[in-house]
Amino acid sequence: MSRTSWVSIVVWFSLLAFLVQVSCEDHRLGSARVVFQTNYGDIEFGFYPSVAPKTVDHIYKLVRMGCYNTNHFFRVDKGFVAQVADVVNGRQAPLNEEQREEAEKTVVGEFSDVKHVRGILSMGRYSDPNSAASSFSILLGDAPHLDGQYAIFGKLTKGDDTLRKLEQLPTRQEGIFVM
Repeated sequence: MSRTSWVSIVVWFSLLAFLVQVSCEDHRLGSARVVFQTNYGDIEFGFYPSVAPKTVDHIYKLVRMGCYNTNHFFRVDKGFVAQVADVVNGRQAPLNEEQREEAEKTVVGEFSDVKHVRGILSMGRYSDPNSAASSFSILLGDAPHLDGQYAIFGKLTKGDDTLRKLEQLPTRQEGIFVM
């Protein structure tokens, strides 16, 4: 596949963090919202501070520090996940020292009874359940096999139309990932 085809799947985004007061039927959602601005549209999500407080604090701090700016989705697997790259290796712009120190921190696994369904935000990690750092997935479908094994820390609040556009992009298999 040509380089041009591969580049079409890389979605660069910047993040803007802002606070809003919302009334939502999901009682677990806090009031903070983050917006990913992609070239396919915006994606907004909220956090579950009562479900995964340490994870929420860590991700929100990375957002406030600008760590996700110029990052990208490195994996889009239709019906499964759109996975955001870790900020240490995924950013186009270099991290300053303070950003790097925060981005290299890991978070203890905060596993809950919240289900992995479309729109859920779930931390990426290695085999060590306490190795989550800054990579996370937006679920594009139900994935019950992930329940209780990956920390859920938030949920999509706007932008499902953008996720549907991402799912339609051409992909290729590379190792274990769908790029």
